[in-house]
Amino acid sequence: MTTTDELDLITRMRSEVVNRKELTGENLFLAWGYPTAVVLFMEFVALLIWNEDWCAWLWTGIPLVGVPLMVYFLNEDYERTHHRTLEANIVLMMWIFIGFASCVGGTAMGFTGVFPQCYCAYQGLLVGMGCFMTGIILHFRPKIICGIIASVLSVVPLFLQGDLWSWQLLVASLVSVIALIIPGHLFRRYVKQQRYE
Repeated sequence: MTTTDELDLITRMRSEVVNRKELTGENLFLAWGYPTAVVLFMEFVALLIWNEDWCAWLWTGIPLVGVPLMVYFLNEDYERTHHRTLEANIVLMMWIFIGFASCVGGTAMGFTGVFPQCYCAYQGLLVGMGCFMTGIILHFRPKIICGIIASVLSVVPLFLQGDLWSWQLLVASLVSVIALIIPGHLFRRYVKQQRYE
């Protein structure tokens, strides 16, 4: 091997190391945040205008949009890196558990008749705690702060009962903005800065 070949090999290896990007999932918060916030806000507005039972089924738009976006971003990350760090695995498993707990908890609340009283608070607390724990695991302070604020705000729906029930959806939409959209944008910007440094 000549000196030129060795230098070319070193340059290529260095380029591969510099361009290797760890799987961060920086788009996942936004993939769930926007559909959740928008759909819950639409459900709130629809209930104010029409006050019909069908309005309560608008929530199905959240997984219909969120799941394909999540699969797309996870595949994009995997194609880019072909590996996943321990932290990324922990965060991914935690959010899968939160989604599972949300579905099981919502179903149980529906059968016991406490869904209108508790679900928005329960959902907000799960999302706020997930944001907080993600911030702790990834050492990203804005997610920690947003998670705390969202968890505290998730208690508000417990005070909006009876005729004020539909306002719980507005609070839940706000919790999604605080726990998912704001830290999602901040984390995405942070990851981009880290990649180009």
